[in-house]
Amino acid sequence: MKNMLGVMLDCSRNGVMRPEKVKEFSTYIAKMGYNTLMLYTEDTYEVNNQPYFGYHRGRYTKAELKELDAYCAGIGISLVPCIQTLAHLNCIFKWQGVYTDINDVGDILLAGAEETYQLIDDMFATISECFSTKDIHIGMDEAHLVGLGMYLHQNGYRKRFDVINEHLHRVCEIAKKYGLNPMIWSDMFCKLALNIENYYTEADLSGMKELAAVPENLSLVYWDYYSKDYDKYVRMIKTNQMFNRPVIFAGGAWTWHGFTPDNRLSMETTEAALRACKDCGVSDVFITVWGDDGAECNMFSVLPSLLYAARLWKGQKDGLAEEFQRIVGVPMDAFMVLDRVNRLQGTTSNQDSAKFLLYSDPFAGLADSRCDGSENAYYAALAEEIAALADMGDFQILFDKYQTLCQALAVKANLSLHTRKAYTSGDREALAVLAQETYPEALARIKAFHAAHRADWMWEKRPQGFEIQDIRLGGLMQRLETCRKVLEQYLNGEISLIEELEEPMLPKTTGCGRWESIVTSGVISHGL
Repeated sequence: MKNMLGVMLDCSRNGVMRPEKVKEFSTYIAKMGYNTLMLYTEDTYEVNNQPYFGYHRGRYTKAELKELDAYCAGIGISLVPCIQTLAHLNCIFKWQGVYTDINDVGDILLAGAEETYQLIDDMFATISECFSTKDIHIGMDEAHLVGLGMYLHQNGYRKRFDVINEHLHRVCEIAKKYGLNPMIWSDMFCKLALNIENYYTEADLSGMKELAAVPENLSLVYWDYYSKDYDKYVRMIKTNQMFNRPVIFAGGAWTWHGFTPDNRLSMETTEAALRACKDCGVSDVFITVWGDDGAECNMFSVLPSLLYAARLWKGQKDGLAEEFQRIVGVPMDAFMVLDRVNRLQGTTSNQDSAKFLLYSDPFAGLADSRCDGSENAYYAALAEEIAALADMGDFQILFDKYQTLCQALAVKANLSLHTRKAYTSGDREALAVLAQETYPEALARIKAFHAAHRADWMWEKRPQGFEIQDIRLGGLMQRLETCRKVLEQYLNGEISLIEELEEPMLPKTTGCGRWESIVTSGVISHGL
């Protein structure tokens, strides 16, 4: 890998970008000056001899990958596979009797098992057949419990570093068999090699206890999407460079905090990161576009961030808006408006606000501690502002989605606040208005958002995975209907109190922005 300027698209978190949209996306970034596109596919690509790998997940076929590879090559883009060979493979373990025997714990493959390496061999054989590049990203990140499940049962306790290091060497040997040049996310490897719990905040060159015999054909990818601290980036880059292997930097264009992007935060973190990369001699960088927790955000929405990063890397910061208009065909300022869906009242950081306020239960009010009562009006005004934007051309479907989301939040955002206030104050007239008018209006607007969200999804992604959105939004609509009926029962004297509203509100909300932490204090997945 040499002088890579790339973008990585997450096609694993339920949203697999349609091949024709991958082509369209690659055309945009080629015009911006990028030379690499990575497809992050955990189990969403066809693998030889593995029919259950990516089953019902919208996986890319080998024919599609070959076609995408040829298309990208024709416009000067190297299409690079980005897969997983240790953790982040939870979906394959759903198929009992297929991959059960190679599951260590959670989403982690069983290191040391021959069946594991046969699967990885099949992955590499397929990759080699479909991609013209010899570069491959093999993952290896966030395997926090590696060696502590089935591996522990079969082998007894061993240092996790020894487990992951032996596995890494074995995987790199298979890569060498196919002439591939692997890279890994360095966080897990460095953390265990340095014998520290938090690689990002505790890494200290003087604290290095051992340097692993890193495979010769391996590159390390230091990823960081959160910091604006130049000095931190420099320190972390130097930590990675101590392993005497090529270091690649991965930044982030924020698409993983719910439905909307955060281009402003992406630009702020990118500026510090790329400056540090240049000063530390890192010549290969790429920007990740993740889809955590359901791929709810349209990936084209961060095109402003991607153009900013490309021009910053080339030292050409002037004329950004004009260049965006020329390449994308719509005003950059229009895209930047979308940040504000998650930046309530001019806040300076993305807070998952839209997702929290949409899914927060109207009786439990788990997001209410974030609210001051002005949110309905904020979203009503923002919906009008988005609606007033000039014709967005091919991206109109994207802006329609965010307009309908804001329209829904103009009623739903403060629904739990209004419900609890009316109930605790004994205002039966206000409760009647809520039950007869506000709740039905919220339902109607959420239904409209669902339709716009699906239209946007189908424009960009394959249908597999949208069933999760149906389940979430359908559950929200049913919950609103249930709460409306409970209000009527209370008003009609069928029940003497509403138990959920009797419970006092505590000041903190849930800290996690994932759907299952927003909608309930109860258990959604299995608990221990």
